[in-house]
Amino acid sequence: MREAPARGLAPLLLADGRLPVGAYTYSAGLEPAVAAGLTRDQIPDLLRARLRTTAVTEAAATVLALRAARGDPVDYGPVQRALAARTPAAPLREASAALGRGVHRLARRLAPDHPAVTALATARTASLRPLRPVALGALGAVLDVNERELAYGVVYDELQTIASAALKLLPGDPLDSVAWLLAAEPDAESAVATALTVRTPGELPARTPPLTEQWALEHQRRERRLFLA
Repeated sequence: MREAPARGLAPLLLADGRLPVGAYTYSAGLEPAVAAGLTRDQIPDLLRARLRTTAVTEAAATVLALRAARGDPVDYGPVQRALAARTPAAPLREASAALGRGVHRLARRLAPDHPAVTALATARTASLRPLRPVALGALGAVLDVNERELAYGVVYDELQTIASAALKLLPGDPLDSVAWLLAAEPDAESAVATALTVRTPGELPARTPPLTEQWALEHQRRERRLFLA
């Protein structure tokens, strides 16, 4: 088994937008929103909306997957099914599975024989490979991060993904993104706190924002796209 990165660096690694898992192909809903008319000055509103909806569900699912990864035997099925059911738009499920493949690849590279990693091979629902939060739970087990660190990594990734995509989709002063992220701190903390209260897959919040689902369906039909979703 390969050694995982040093414990102190692991939470920083999870929060690094350069993590080689293909996340640069994803805008966390910004590109579909821009196509629907979202303007640059509305990005802070989008961040707050995502933190109160999608980010809570995904952070909670990731924590549940981390707990499953530490079980004996490891069984991701319940959280995979619960998350798929709470992601009604097929394009978003497919995007999550595509990102999950990148996370799975990284986890295999770090610790190919780890039980949390080998169990991902059987984590399928309706022909979907492991969704990103499930794969992140396995990676969290490999890196030996705690639940709060992992949940915060997921929430921060939501923020930085949108901020990074904005530089391509709605160019402006890059320093704005720093202000956006800092202003979002209260909602980020709330999302993490809520995610950590979820104890079972059945309690996983169904916080799907309807407009995001609609925009994702419209986005899939567009011929010219920079991002998966």
